Amino acid sequence: MKILIIGGTRFLGRALVNSALRERHEITLFNRGKSNPGLFPQVEQITGDRATDIQALGDRQWDAAIDTCGYEPAIVRRSAEYLAGKTGLYTFISTISVYADVSQPGVDEQAPVARLPEGEEETFKMETYGPLKALCEQAAEQAVPGRVLNIRPGLIVGEFDGSDRFTYWPARIDRGGEVMAPGEPGDPVQFVDARDLAEWYVRLVERGEGGLFN
Repeated sequence: MKILIIGGTRFLGRALVNSALRERHEITLFNRGKSNPGLFPQVEQITGDRATDIQALGDRQWDAAIDTCGYEPAIVRRSAEYLAGKTGLYTFISTISVYADVSQPGVDEQAPVARLPEGEEETFKMETYGPLKALCEQAAEQAVPGRVLNIRPGLIVGEFDGSDRFTYWPARIDRGGEVMAPGEPGDPVQFVDARDLAEWYVRLVERGEGGLFN
């Protein structure tokens, strides 16, 4: 398959490229060239900012596009609209943060999503991360109706995770002594390794799956 990956040089995107290359897919990367430039010299690289340079992709055709770094609906809409006639499947990497209420385990894909507060601008900030991602999903579906795969992962961990939100704990516990920790011992937690997640993404893309998946 010919796969366009928007992003692709950080954390999950990096894992996606590795997984797709193992399956011998032909990869094109489109990004600003700011994160890990020079990574994956064996694949085609197109440099540009998706917000302003989406035309740099020209009239090329791909079997699938994977959007790893969409945070603002207007930018996702512009990318998806441009690629609507140039790709078979548009895959958007979303988040379980789109859900209005994640206080109880077992939330499924039919649960209500969060809404942006009235009057709030559709520009990225962490306080409105979930509602904006929900709007990005909708923007992609409107641009490429019936050919969008929206993936909603939870807490992603693994190699090249720059956040330290998971790796802090095994490193700290390894040092020994008392460790201050949140919550209760019985609280449910769930993590997914970026490499496992990437392999699953690639299988879904290979099958041309659309729709919503937690």
